[in-house]
Amino acid sequence: MGRRGWRDLDESDVRVRPGRGTRPRSKLRPEHAGAAAAMVVAVDRGRWTCALDGDPDRLVTAMRARELGRTPVVVGDSVDLVGDTSGRPDTLARIVRVAERSSVLRRTADDTDPYERIVVANAQRLVIVASLADPPPRTGLIDRCLVAAYAGGLTPVLCLTKSDLAAPDEVLETYSALPLPIVVTHMRELHQELREQLTGRVCALVGHSGVGKSTLVNALVPHAERATGEVSGVGKGRHTSTSAVALALPGGGWVVDTPGIRSFGLAHVTADDLIRAFSGFAEAAEECPSNCGHLGGGDDPECHLDAYVAESGGEEQLRSLRRLLRSRAGRDD
Repeated sequence: MGRRGWRDLDESDVRVRPGRGTRPRSKLRPEHAGAAAAMVVAVDRGRWTCALDGDPDRLVTAMRARELGRTPVVVGDSVDLVGDTSGRPDTLARIVRVAERSSVLRRTADDTDPYERIVVANAQRLVIVASLADPPPRTGLIDRCLVAAYAGGLTPVLCLTKSDLAAPDEVLETYSALPLPIVVTHMRELHQELREQLTGRVCALVGHSGVGKSTLVNALVPHAERATGEVSGVGKGRHTSTSAVALALPGGGWVVDTPGIRSFGLAHVTADDLIRAFSGFAEAAEECPSNCGHLGGGDDPECHLDAYVAESGGEEQLRSLRRLLRSRAGRDD
């Protein structure tokens, strides 16, 4: 105001700051054309570790951009990064896009829980690890993992550990009718067939605690140094992996070690989701009545799958498929 006093002010001296409501809000968002592609390999408290171009030697720590909102970002996701992608200490990039997933392994806490938890994205194989003894194999959990794999678009592989403690014959017979690769190994020697199933692919390992999953990971990736623990006195394993993490395999590819599980809820899976994984049965199921559960017998007496196998064969495979359907429904009969 200089030497002017307040009595000399007029309307030309008034300045009005516009309120927030009067500012036009643009819906345009940056395209991030120069964003760098990466794969999420670990998640920890709102920070994502990403491998640029899938290179395990180029790791970047990132946060989720505000425009993504609550979009879930999990291990295995293909993402686009902007910001500081140098990977130097105390630097942070931003995840601005999450690519469409080719496969998703989901689970719920139990069969009544409506909330799905995405365990891993874009995995090509699901290696279901089960021990033959100490603790004994839990075929119910194996069945549920198979259901989740088929429904999520993953190819399942059954890995039976501790064959030096018990014979695998009974388990092999149980799953002989399914198109399921089965690898039998023990803790002193890692079977070469398992390496062949994993090399060059993104593969997730799942199994309940104490089956030797972390021991397998340590054998596959010597520098991983995942914790291993003994089985407790009551026959239950101790949790030694506390979070999912993708580890680079020496021959190429990634193995995703997941925390040990004691239950695998399938509230998100329908009978048709499972049937679609079996091409011959999927086509035959189109002739089934509406809302058919495909269990046959007194549950679904008009299920067309019975007529299909009577003409084309495959009774053993249908029995195995229906065992998986009963497991999905929470039935052990």
